Amino acid sequence: MEEQSYQKHSMLVPGFHFVTFGLLALNILWAGWRLFQTGLPLPDRIWGLAMALAFALLAWYTRIFPLKVQDRVIRLEERLRLAKLLPADLVPRIPELTPSQLIALRFASDGEVAELTRKVLTENLRSRDEIKKLIRQWRPDHFRV
Repeated sequence: MEEQSYQKHSMLVPGFHFVTFGLLALNILWAGWRLFQTGLPLPDRIWGLAMALAFALLAWYTRIFPLKVQDRVIRLEERLRLAKLLPADLVPRIPELTPSQLIALRFASDGEVAELTRKVLTENLRSRDEIKKLIRQWRPDHFRV
């Protein structure tokens, strides 16, 4: 597996993100163009555009629903991990962490997660991106959706 870092942790699947969404976008454009052509009855043209939009929404939700489930699992995993790794004074503060903070902290190595969690809580860092940029030793997540 390729080593992950802040610069290389995003995951794009070309067949899904580029080919599928590209074809869906072309399908919507084609259906929109055909809406203004006179060769077919208007209800057929409207139906074509409605179906193109429905397929695009289906693809969107096919991506979003698993990501939401993954976020829930990450929150649970990180709460358990933090309960084991944080010093006693920080353990009661785990519920204060927002889902975005927990999701960003998952990339912090075991050695730096306590220090980073303290910083996130004391400085009220909210941005996933901001938190990820503070990580020095990246803990890869190769099981992401």
